[in-house]
Amino acid sequence: MMRTISKIAGLAIASVMALGVATASAQDKKVRIQMQSNFASTLALLGPNAKYTVDQINKISGGSIEMKFFEPGALVPPGQAFDAVSSGALDAAWATPGFWTGKDIAFAVYATVPFGPGMGEYLAWMKEGGGEKMLQELYAKYNIHAVVCHLIPPEASGWFRKEIATLADLKGLKMRFFGLGANVMQNLGVSTQLLQAGEIFQALQLGTIDATEFSMPVMDLSLGFHQVAKFYYFPGWHQQATFGDLIINKAKWDSLSATQKSQVEAACDQTVLKGISVGESVQPKALKEIESKGVKLMTWSPEFLAAFEKEWKVVAAEQATKSPEFKKAWDSLSKFRDEYKIWRERGYLK
Repeated sequence: MMRTISKIAGLAIASVMALGVATASAQDKKVRIQMQSNFASTLALLGPNAKYTVDQINKISGGSIEMKFFEPGALVPPGQAFDAVSSGALDAAWATPGFWTGKDIAFAVYATVPFGPGMGEYLAWMKEGGGEKMLQELYAKYNIHAVVCHLIPPEASGWFRKEIATLADLKGLKMRFFGLGANVMQNLGVSTQLLQAGEIFQALQLGTIDATEFSMPVMDLSLGFHQVAKFYYFPGWHQQATFGDLIINKAKWDSLSATQKSQVEAACDQTVLKGISVGESVQPKALKEIESKGVKLMTWSPEFLAAFEKEWKVVAAEQATKSPEFKKAWDSLSKFRDEYKIWRERGYLK
């Protein structure tokens, strides 16, 4: 009898909670959001996870938010997504802060940092060390609100047509490169440019660039770089972990209720988890497939890594003098990492 009463009580409570959620959703004004991804839905990991974000927002909100996914370039050119969201011409975009360094180099610190933290440490700084709050303050200057919405594991550090035997072999190369790592490569004589995902293969095939980095094995495989370049270098010293975000026009964000804002944040938290778990699980198979296509998996020697790190320290110091926002972000991350060091060195196997 007591079991029956408990069961009935449990069902009643669940019903009341469900009714409360439904009532809250019903009270929220329906908001429509057009969201353009900077990554095609066919691009492994990033593409499906951009769509997953949209699906989760629609689902969690119970339909009070109706977000629609658009492919790169469907509404505005991918490189113009920032300005379009800022002006309100585009409601939202799913990208990474590292694409917006033309606005302020500080955006790069919130995307990925050479010789920087791994996923756990980086996420700790972003969520608990003030990183996301500072990122939002930076975006606010451009009439944009951002929600951290993706995190992926280490990347490879590049596809090359020929083996890089000495540091001198880097000089004169034309290479697609992302983020602060591009500045490091420039110091070593590489001419870098930032191309969107859909532009890279053709540039590599036509010889417009001699080499490229883009992402991790599963994504690089889907872009077909192995058809042109046969030397694939690791580790990804320039991107040990990379954040993506959902950027939303400030007026559109402000039009959401407190509940709807929490629903968007919850959906992005789920996508962060998915990016980590799926990102870690699919790389071994992708690497084996890449090897089967005649690609040589290469590892940078200590000499190369030391040279990259030396130049990175120069770049970080230079950028801190040029951008107050960079200095603010870099000082915060550096302080967090200094305090975290005792845990990193004691808690983890090396």
